[in-house]
Amino acid sequence: MGDSRIDPRAVVSPEAVLGSDVEIGPYAVVHANVEIGEGTVIYSHAVIREGARIGRNCKIYNGAILSCDPQDPKFKGEDSRLYVGDGCSIGEYATLSKGTLAGGSQETRIGKDCLIMSLAHVGHDCIIGDRCTLTNGVQVAGHVVIGDESFLGGLVGISQRTIIGRNVIIGGLSKISKHVPPYTRVAAKWDIRFYEVNVMGLKMRDFPAERIEEIRDAYRLLFKKGLLKKERFEAVRGMKDFPEKKVILDFFEEIGSQPVVQPF
Repeated sequence: MGDSRIDPRAVVSPEAVLGSDVEIGPYAVVHANVEIGEGTVIYSHAVIREGARIGRNCKIYNGAILSCDPQDPKFKGEDSRLYVGDGCSIGEYATLSKGTLAGGSQETRIGKDCLIMSLAHVGHDCIIGDRCTLTNGVQVAGHVVIGDESFLGGLVGISQRTIIGRNVIIGGLSKISKHVPPYTRVAAKWDIRFYEVNVMGLKMRDFPAERIEEIRDAYRLLFKKGLLKKERFEAVRGMKDFPEKKVILDFFEEIGSQPVVQPF
């Protein structure tokens, strides 16, 4: 356990693998078959269960439970994993489930530098990208994919097997049951819709104005009325190349004919 600082009131399995300078607070519980990277802080009453693999310099706040058993009747206690990337912050009483054998990869994966706020839940077999923010009370069902640098407002609920593209903002209290295209801003108004390209988020990520306008043009073509689906995609492919064009086209190719959030 190196030079880790463990409060004498914590319960830490001797089979847990702790990096240097790990700090574990009072009444925290760390089970066997757990690995915690250097510089990570586990605050009081947090529980790190079997199968957790936590990166460096993370903060796991009071009462959070990581590597919970999946809330899935198909889970039969098989060996599976929860991976949490470097620099993540997991808020009070958040719950993160590990993967299932039925999920294929047997893992749930949280990227680097994510902020998962208090009372949020990430279900089994999810893949959360880097630098994502899940605010208070967000509920993510199993097998969900969320792209890099996306932001989910308070109490957002995401149905299982939904794909959220990268650089997306989802407004608070929204119910997401359709795939969400990358670089968009969406919210609930009777039916979930996207308002526009996520201009605010893209500017915060230093996207130049010209690239933002190119993303807008791509979506204007993808949802242009009076054209067949094939014609719309051919029009986008005919645009000059820019990195986000490929991301957008790859997203729509992946989801195929499945339901996708539409613009207002």
